Parts: sequence; structure tokens; C-alpha cells
Amino acid sequence: MKALLQQVAEGKDLTEAQAEAAMTLMMTGEATPAQVAAFLMALRIKGETVEEITGAARVMRARATRIHHNRPLVVDTCGTGGDGSYTFNISTTAAFVVAGAGVAVAKHGNRAATSLTGSADVLEALGIHLDLTPAQVGRCIDEVGIGFLYA
Repeated sequence: MKALLQQVAEGKDLTEAQAEAAMTLMMTGEATPAQVAAFLMALRIKGETVEEITGAARVMRARATRIHHNRPLVVDTCGTGGDGSYTFNISTTAAFVVAGAGVAVAKHGNRAATSLTGSADVLEALGIHLDLTPAQVGRCIDEVGIGFLYA
């Protein structure tokens, strides 16, 4: 991780394979929290390349928990994590609109970090229980057309 962090801190781009290696170290817990923070900050300052995003996304997709459902089509909605404009929670509203139109939705979200409300905050305020197993989320998608997953 140290060599990859150094490369990014020097403003040098990573190859797709290097980005995969860095993300693997982060997701397996082999990188320290300080290394993760420094790496992500250096990457953001440098600016992410297509190769870096592709490599990181490949690792995250491979390690993601699969949600099994029986719907032929499911869309995934996720907000930005705080727009800084203190607007209402648009992505959660959009998820209900899409589900209401008959398209199943896997709604990703979390609690508010930089905005007034995160998706989890909105859904809990509506009385929706969010502490579900992946199998239960899949059942929600099948039965009511929408399921929530913490991002």
C-alpha cells in the first residue's frame, strides 16, 4: 500500500491493476485507516482516471454482497451523499417514484453526513425497518418493489 500511496501522492496515475491492488488492500483490511484516508485524499486531489475507477469498481463488485430476487429488472438509485445545498432527499423520493411506476428498485443509501437527511434517516422517519438481511431485502424487492441497502 505504501508504494501505491506514494505514487498517487506524487500525482502519478495508477494502472487498472494497481488500482485493483490498492482497493483489495483497503477492502480486506490490510491497509490501515490512515493509509486509506491518505490514499483516497491523494487520489481525489490528483483526480481519478478511468483506469483507476475501473480497477476499484471491479474489486468492489467482486466483493459485493449479492441480493437475490425474482424481478426481471431492478434499478439501483443512490444519492450523492450530500449536495451541500440542503435540498430534500431527492434519491429516496426518486426511488419511490420509480417503484410506483412498476420498476423494482434497490435503493442504496446511508445516514446524513453533510446534508440534512440521508436516505436511512428519511426511511426510518417513515417507520420503515432497515435492519434486514440480504435475503429479506430480496424479498422486499420481490413483494413490494423496493428494498433498501446500506451503501
